[in-house]
Amino acid sequence: MARVERTFVGLPSPVVGRAGAGGHPCQGIWHTPAGTAPKVGFIATHYNVDFSEHYLGSYLAERGYGFLGWNTRFRGDERTFLLDHAVAEIGVGVRWMKEEAGVDTVVLVGNSGGGSLMGAYHSQAVEPNIRPTAGLPALPAIEGLVPGDLYVFVSAHPGRPEIFTNWMDAAVVDEFDPVAADPSLDVFNPDNGPPFSADFVARVRAAQRARNERITAWVVDELERCGAAGYRDRLFVTSRVWADPRFVDPELDPNNRPPNSCYLGDPARANRNVYGVGLVSSLRTWLSMWSLEHSQCQAAPHLARLGVPTLLIDADADSGVFPSDADAILGAVAATDKTRITIAGDHYFREPDGARDRVADTIADWVAART
Repeated sequence: MARVERTFVGLPSPVVGRAGAGGHPCQGIWHTPAGTAPKVGFIATHYNVDFSEHYLGSYLAERGYGFLGWNTRFRGDERTFLLDHAVAEIGVGVRWMKEEAGVDTVVLVGNSGGGSLMGAYHSQAVEPNIRPTAGLPALPAIEGLVPGDLYVFVSAHPGRPEIFTNWMDAAVVDEFDPVAADPSLDVFNPDNGPPFSADFVARVRAAQRARNERITAWVVDELERCGAAGYRDRLFVTSRVWADPRFVDPELDPNNRPPNSCYLGDPARANRNVYGVGLVSSLRTWLSMWSLEHSQCQAAPHLARLGVPTLLIDADADSGVFPSDADAILGAVAATDKTRITIAGDHYFREPDGARDRVADTIADWVAART
């Protein structure tokens, strides 16, 4: 395997200025085989997780490729996320790869939540469609983006509002009181299972959707109320967001995941703590990222514009991406050259031993056959 060099890349944003302390809004690490300038480069970005040191960076650089682990200004700041701003800042990284790093072939990597985000980037690049959120001005920087040449999904979620709604606790009856709940919809109430009946799951899914819609209605009204008082936005909390029935009942959408598990371990405990996605949002961020009615972070419409060769890798023991999610993503991709490969492992392929090598080999071989 080649020795890996890592180069820090800090670049201006077309949206906001450089921090007073000196930090660039757009930052990442360019992983390359030592002493070479690869002509094929990968780029991976997430909604809010720091991907600069993404595990695939070193693995793919060892195999002769460049890899830009890239962050927009929303790294660690999910509560203020706006899709069009993030897409513009992904464009900064892609253009740097082309114009400064000398890459000829750009491979977009949609890992975890980044699956729908990078899909939105490519969708906007090939057919501009992303609208500004809730009365904000249009952003010229999302015009003229450089599209990807290939696309790789790795353990990807089918869209930010979709997974968030599927994970929401359907039993919540008062968004301002995390304790108040309807026991007949509580997936942690042993009277309901597991195993869960089809009727129970259907009622939970309907209640989850209704919860998302109630929050959206409140957000729209609150944005108007705050605006009338001279406030641009405000923050609010969404509690209890680790209650997908599949976390509790392994017979639903079965794979090799541990029973009664989620990304934070025990879902009952996670559901009552203060960690996880979507817990704090601004009003506009809710509309941009989480709302089923308003969010453009839903993957399917963007994947209908994804016509480049596409590889989807899913993990056989993922506790948050399930077989039906992978089916939905691949079915939505417009490309005729599309491949799905399931590899033994957890969400980030930390286990079993050698899983990350198998993922990297699979990606490297697939890309080599198309470049």
